[in-house]
Amino acid sequence: MNQLQNLLTDCLINTKHVENAAIITTKNATIRAASQMFNIQAPQVQMFIDVFQHTALTREEGFYFLGKSYTCVRADRNSIYSKSNGHGLILVKTALYIIVATYNDSMYPSVCVEAVEKLAEYLREKGK
Repeated sequence: MNQLQNLLTDCLINTKHVENAAIITTKNATIRAASQMFNIQAPQVQMFIDVFQHTALTREEGFYFLGKSYTCVRADRNSIYSKSNGHGLILVKTALYIIVATYNDSMYPSVCVEAVEKLAEYLREKGK
């Protein structure tokens, strides 16, 4: 297991408030680490990169992911928080990566957000 995979598991999945997670490299649109059963396809990876370039449009229109329509509740240059009924999708950008995390209706969104933002801050401190 690589270091990013370990960070993803230890910092996100083990909180029990992140259902699925992935770390995407923005430069070449590849998945560097992902939780089991979280299959993100290439068009979705590119969509996650693109939403950070069009945050105003993302706020207005939201987006579709894995068959669900997500409403954006926050979108700025580093973070995008969205929800679809009791589910949520959190995207946080660092210099090299986008961290993707989902939560479901049995999880606390605030814990998911805090875990993802803390991991992003750690990666930013490392220059990643």
